[in-house]
Amino acid sequence: METSELLEILSRGEDGKHQFKADIVNGTALAAEIAAFSNSGGGRIFIGVSDDGSPSGLGPDRLRGERGLNQLIPNVATNQVLPPVNVTTENVLLPTGLVIVVTVYDGIAKPYMDNQGAIWVKSGSDKRKVTSREELQRMFQSAGLVHGDEVPANGITTADLDLEYFKLFYEREFAEELESTGTPLPRLLENMNLAKDGVLNIAGALLFAKTPQVRLPTFIVKAVSFPGVDITDSKYLDSKDIDGKLADVYSKCMSFLLVNTRAVQGNRSFNSIGQPEIPREALEELVVNAFMHRDYFVSAPIRILIFSDRIEIISPGHLPNNLTIENIISGNSNIRNPVLVSFASKLLPYRGIGSGIRRALRAYPDIRFLDDKSNNCFIVTIVRNQ
Repeated sequence: METSELLEILSRGEDGKHQFKADIVNGTALAAEIAAFSNSGGGRIFIGVSDDGSPSGLGPDRLRGERGLNQLIPNVATNQVLPPVNVTTENVLLPTGLVIVVTVYDGIAKPYMDNQGAIWVKSGSDKRKVTSREELQRMFQSAGLVHGDEVPANGITTADLDLEYFKLFYEREFAEELESTGTPLPRLLENMNLAKDGVLNIAGALLFAKTPQVRLPTFIVKAVSFPGVDITDSKYLDSKDIDGKLADVYSKCMSFLLVNTRAVQGNRSFNSIGQPEIPREALEELVVNAFMHRDYFVSAPIRILIFSDRIEIISPGHLPNNLTIENIISGNSNIRNPVLVSFASKLLPYRGIGSGIRRALRAYPDIRFLDDKSNNCFIVTIVRNQ
């Protein structure tokens, strides 16, 4: 790092990517800083810099020896951060002394913790412990250690299964009658990764329970059609809370969208029925993607909002891991809910190969995407041509 670059960074002060330390003598404190950056996208620690950004500098004696920073920093990263991380260091010489620049990379094995078992994340220019259950779940989810659709749907047992619906699905999919398997239903559902110890998981409940929202009331779709362009409008044209099995919810959502949008004649004859103003293929892909990729650790409904100039489909949870809008437009995907995805192609118009967004854009290019991390949601906006 050039001196001019270092001074320019220091002049901007501390933030979520840059932390200043006059010196480091406590390995535990350094471990917490490294863990916080590893959990929060990475960053740099500048040692030999006062809190106000002025470079106090370090003498050569602070680098060498058993207690020197050249030994302390890698030892802490390897032995006091769990799992261990790799950091890089660079010494920059200033008139006031040396500044050590420690670069911490965004971790690929989150969550990281100190040797006391505390999980840290950055909070502005400071750091904080992660204590809420929901945030811990999301961190384990991002590491692929747990998935929201595999969490037990407490209170929904195999007795709540829509047995006739499940039988039809099983016979159609496996060309075998359910009764002829010789396997008890609870064991069969467990083998299919839909239940455990007689309790359906989120995926099993949403796919096959008679009334899953009795115990999972937030996993519905709230659909509202407004006459204007503002969500604060006191009047609406249509409103529905859509619940039921996932296949039924999908059908009801499509019906709501088609009923509350226009049919256009185009080049068709006067007596023709007309075509939906938004191609059905685009709506299908976007609605199904909302089901498949929402964050089931977030207790909030999917929202479908129809305005006079646009349609918004709002899914709980921002894009997982390092996935970006550019990634998904290019056909990349990250499977957040593997059980749902494995069954979706059998029950819904879903292919599960990362091509849904591209197909939607090909059918109707006027679609915008917003990965809203601050509000923990993903927003699809479909522009209506008036």
